[in-house]
Amino acid sequence: MLERLVLPPWLKAGLALPLLVLNLWVLRQLLLPLAPFPALFMGAALIAFLLDLPSRWLMGRGLPRWLAYSLVVGFSFGLLALAAVWLVPRLIEQLGELITTLPGWLAQGETLLQQLQAWAGTRGLPSDFGDLSSELLTRTSQLARQVSQQLLGLLGATVGLTVNTVIVLVLAVFLLLGGEGISAGLAQWLPPKVRELVVITLNRTFRGYFAGQVVLALILSAAQIVVFTLLGIPYGVLFAVAIGFTTLVPYASALTIVVVSLLLALDDPRTGLEVLAAAISVGQVIDQVIQPRLMGRIVGLQPAWLLISLPLGARLGSLLGLGELLGLLLAVPVASCAKTFLDAWGDQLRAGEVLSPPGESRPGRPGN
Repeated sequence: MLERLVLPPWLKAGLALPLLVLNLWVLRQLLLPLAPFPALFMGAALIAFLLDLPSRWLMGRGLPRWLAYSLVVGFSFGLLALAAVWLVPRLIEQLGELITTLPGWLAQGETLLQQLQAWAGTRGLPSDFGDLSSELLTRTSQLARQVSQQLLGLLGATVGLTVNTVIVLVLAVFLLLGGEGISAGLAQWLPPKVRELVVITLNRTFRGYFAGQVVLALILSAAQIVVFTLLGIPYGVLFAVAIGFTTLVPYASALTIVVVSLLLALDDPRTGLEVLAAAISVGQVIDQVIQPRLMGRIVGLQPAWLLISLPLGARLGSLLGLGELLGLLLAVPVASCAKTFLDAWGDQLRAGEVLSPPGESRPGRPGN
């Protein structure tokens, strides 16, 4: 009787990457014809993750399951209604005003560059800023026109956007109510040896990461709105929400703060400095006081790996038909899960515990 073929660990590791690429290609071929429903499903699943946390907290305090879900869903829809009535109209109004005002700010910025060029020329310093100012004005004007055209297209697609929003919200509620049964059923398809690790890692990373990031974004947006309103910053609500919600992508809020400060500095340098100082101060308070309590070390990735995972996530999201934005949002938790799985696999390889079917003899070891 022939012995079972046992592949050495290095060969298994070498076959893993081609198989992964093949599976991703097959997944892409399945998802692209179904667009945009895979993206809607992923969005609904993320919302269900967020709503599940307060629901579990309320049930832990002794509330019945149906009452906890009812309170969480009702409160969430109340917040959405408040945002639709108070926040969204202000954002649209301030965004329209900003698009109208932006060319004047850019002209002032070009004037400042010309003054800087004259000042540098009188002191014998390199002073050829003409091409830079012209290129800056041209590029930013094109960006403003593109943004305004996309907004008009978005307003024209209001019906489709509303239908998609309703689908996501309804699906999120159903996933919230039946999420435990769905996740338990999917977990049964995993090998028993890795089932517990996969389930715990996915729950901890996705639920903890997205809940922490969204709560931080809401807190930061609210704090920035209050501070910018007290300081009398132009378009304060728009800029505060932009800074707050770009925290969903690592390091993006810092870039947003710099861009917003530079835009306001074109009109009034003092206002730009005030926004820069206020945004950094509020962000530091939230990062040092609130973020450690909410997230701790959920992600567990070095900054270099975070920066690498973001463009890869955006590209994979685009290739799989999920969209670059959703790919950016999923990049960090997926990379964190992958790191956890690879670390566990590496520990098993170092300990000589390569996964194999029960009863199979391992190389260099006697059979069971």
